[in-house]
Amino acid sequence: MVICAGYESFSLISRNGYKFLYCSARAIGMADMTRGYLQWVNDGGIILPRGPLMLSPSSLFSAFHREVIEKKPEIFKIECLTDIKNLFQNNKQPFYAAFGNRVNDVFAYKEVGVPLCRIFTVNPKGELIQEQTKGNKSSYGRLSELVEHVFPLLSKEQNEAFVMPEFSSFCYWRQPLPEINLDEPL
Repeated sequence: MVICAGYESFSLISRNGYKFLYCSARAIGMADMTRGYLQWVNDGGIILPRGPLMLSPSSLFSAFHREVIEKKPEIFKIECLTDIKNLFQNNKQPFYAAFGNRVNDVFAYKEVGVPLCRIFTVNPKGELIQEQTKGNKSSYGRLSELVEHVFPLLSKEQNEAFVMPEFSSFCYWRQPLPEINLDEPL
């Protein structure tokens, strides 16, 4: 779960019709505290979009052991998100994008089929990194400026960007350039 300066971006994404799901490997015993934090977060009147909070059903000790000792919090996230994905038809992808702050988050999101071009991580400096173009560090402010392109307005009619979202103009033109070996003759 990542919460920082993205309040405005998240609010704009929500206004375009996207629903939020908060998933954390924290134990269920921390539910009240985590839910309270999500409701308390406020940046100049802009609050986080409402959405279900998914926490590990294990004990505090088990969750702590999995996250701190084993360093595998993605196990719960993959299981949880896979269960949610399985509620939908086989050819439907319910997760359009994902935000996290650890490599484990990226691994979990890739495992459940979130396209790499729409997986974002926040580093300790607060910089927003799109996983497909890791060298390009950005910000939530810049994402807010591009929200109409990255998160096109959802409507009741099928948006052509969603027929095959991996080929939307946002993802397609962000394919990494091939490696060129300058030592080989052309």
